[in-house]
Amino acid sequence: MNQPATIVGIDVSKATLAVCHQVQDKFQHTEVSNSKAGFQQLVRRCGVECCYVMEATGVYYLALAYYLVEHGAQVAVLNPLVVRRFIQMHLGKGKSDRKDAQWLLRYGQQQPLPAWQPEEPVLVECRQIEQVMEQFIRQRTMVRNSLQGLQQQPVVSAVARKRLQQTLQSLDQQIQALEAELLTLLEQHYTREMPLLCSIPGIGRKTAAQLLLFAKGFAQVQNYRQLIAKAGLCPREYSSGSSVRGKTRITRMGGGLIRSKLFMCSFAAKQSNAACKALYDRLVAKGKNGKVALVAVCNKLLKQACAIVQSGVPYQAEFTSKLVPNP
Repeated sequence: MNQPATIVGIDVSKATLAVCHQVQDKFQHTEVSNSKAGFQQLVRRCGVECCYVMEATGVYYLALAYYLVEHGAQVAVLNPLVVRRFIQMHLGKGKSDRKDAQWLLRYGQQQPLPAWQPEEPVLVECRQIEQVMEQFIRQRTMVRNSLQGLQQQPVVSAVARKRLQQTLQSLDQQIQALEAELLTLLEQHYTREMPLLCSIPGIGRKTAAQLLLFAKGFAQVQNYRQLIAKAGLCPREYSSGSSVRGKTRITRMGGGLIRSKLFMCSFAAKQSNAACKALYDRLVAKGKNGKVALVAVCNKLLKQACAIVQSGVPYQAEFTSKLVPNP
């Protein structure tokens, strides 16, 4: 983004916004409520000809970010880990809302800021459905464990078992209904992308839907390396000098849900996907662990998904096999 001269740091909490802006080389602090009235007060004080810098703190920053963008201000939403490392790098001591807001201002003054824009409404809606579905899946796992534990006891209450079975059945129905609604929404909106992703052997409708949510419809993806890094599938070497020789592992800093989905897809892809099969066989022949080879297949699937959506050409086994050298 083209950074304006004025940067405003905002530490967001559920009820309040700690605001720090600079006036004639002096830090000015104020606090407003995290509500529309507080947003109006903030804009009257700081204006819209500046960049507001905040962290992605759950859902509490969203209403403020939407309001500021709608009124013409620039907004940057940062990963909290990035800000924490910035503070550590400058040997920051102590923590408070005022200090955090000041550190956000200093970060905005010293570092390039990514411009934040609201997501498409369909993606927001689908992500909310996905979150509810994941909550129900966790609840279903808890109920199944409770039911199994109950049945292991020497005396089993028929009433308790019946209620658990009814709850389990209800959760199954809710999950299936949410899954169908999610797929329908994405297929209606992404009429071009869904068939392209489903053309890749190893990727079905559910995974294609997860990929679209994860990549935000692939609208802002520049290359497949961004997706691999965002999914936490990048290899990370751990070595130093001659004494430290740790194992190379993936970073796991990113989307755990899409990572688990791709890993399950890799089992089918190494059998049916020409490029993935060649890659898997080549790595295993070199003595690589099977799990390492499957992670490489996950990366290959992301690379294929990015290329196919951007080109608009469905999967072609003959085309991909030419790009993969013989093992």
